[in-house]
Amino acid sequence: MKTINRKQALKGVAAATLMMATASCTTKNESDDASGVEFLLVQNAEGVILKDSQLTLINVAASTLYFSDRPDRIVGRTTTQEYVEHWAVGDNNFASDPPNAVISILGGPKPEDIVVVLKEPRLEGADLIYTVEVLDGNASADAGAVALFIDVVGRPLTPLSVAGVHRRQRRRVIRAVT
Repeated sequence: MKTINRKQALKGVAAATLMMATASCTTKNESDDASGVEFLLVQNAEGVILKDSQLTLINVAASTLYFSDRPDRIVGRTTTQEYVEHWAVGDNNFASDPPNAVISILGGPKPEDIVVVLKEPRLEGADLIYTVEVLDGNASADAGAVALFIDVVGRPLTPLSVAGVHRRQRRRVIRAVT
């Protein structure tokens, strides 16, 4: 019988967590009772079109990469199809609390980053389409190679996550106005 080590067990937990799109995953650790594991997601595509609050990742990769930060350093992939299918699954899912993301355009005249809120993903052939709200950067783009870095799956209010930073900024603006 084959035994598995802690890292292999964590990797299995991470894959199951991402597949079910739950908002939190806890793992045992020697130093404390439980610690949350956060996953960032990355999607790559051959091209991008951002126009009229619609983001199209042209010929998106068939798999979506996920990874966690230290100390766990869990890395894995899920199919982009499964990622889309599980968007609204679980208690604190992306449909109820849409993630922020950075569109990192690599295949244009110069590198460019655009921060957006992702909503309503759908696959149409080889393209992945989102409804988006642009938070920072150009509201339109038409370029080549792109990487989409999607904010934390785990604890979406993490202070240092992209979502956490933008939520704090929005709260500060709202407080200043009121």
